Parts: sequence; structure tokens; C-alpha cells
Amino acid sequence: MGAALGFLWFNSYPAQVFMGDVGSLALGGAIGTLAVLTKPELLLPLIGGIYRGRGRLGHHPGRLVQAHRDAACFRMAPLHHHYEMQGWAEPKIIVRFWILSFMLALLALTTLKLR
Repeated sequence: MGAALGFLWFNSYPAQVFMGDVGSLALGGAIGTLAVLTKPELLLPLIGGIYRGRGRLGHHPGRLVQAHRDAACFRMAPLHHHYEMQGWAEPKIIVRFWILSFMLALLALTTLKLR
């Protein structure tokens, strides 16, 4: 927890430190392990709902999730770069993602049974 909090402190806008694969994979493994041990595994997609749009899907190179041939698609992955390409300021994207993440986490917490 201390390492994650230290990272968040120095990763605030403008970021001075960036997390690599080793840190993100270890963090994801810890979250997954904690979910398996506490038994709410099915809540992980809800809690991390904002981050599910990150990967490239479909058979069209350079295109992301596309519902219809004429429909608009995401311009770039990860998802926050799509909004940067639309002209949104980075702090605005960060705060909106925080709000959505907080709301999804609260929704997931409301589904847990209190013992």
C-alpha cells in the first residue's frame, strides 16, 4: 500500500514517475488474488469498468470497438488517449475517470452483503 500511495503522490499531474509492466502486473495480480480470497470475483469487472475499453478489439487495424460499419469508433487505446485526441485537457480526463471509478466502486460496494 505504501508503494502504491508513494507512486500516486508523484504521478499526480504533471506526472514525474510512470508505472511500468512490473508494477501494473503486480498490482493487478494482488487485486485478483484479493478478489479470489474474499469471494466477490464477479464484482471486478464492475469495479474496473472504466478500464475495460483499453484493448483493441475487432479485425480492423487502427480501429477500436465498433458497433456498426458507419458508427464512430475510438481513435486510440488506452481510452484516455481517445479523449486527448478529441481536445480534452488531461486534468479534465483524470478527474472524470476518478469520478466514474468512485461511482462504480460504490455501486460494487452496495452489492456486497454486510456480515
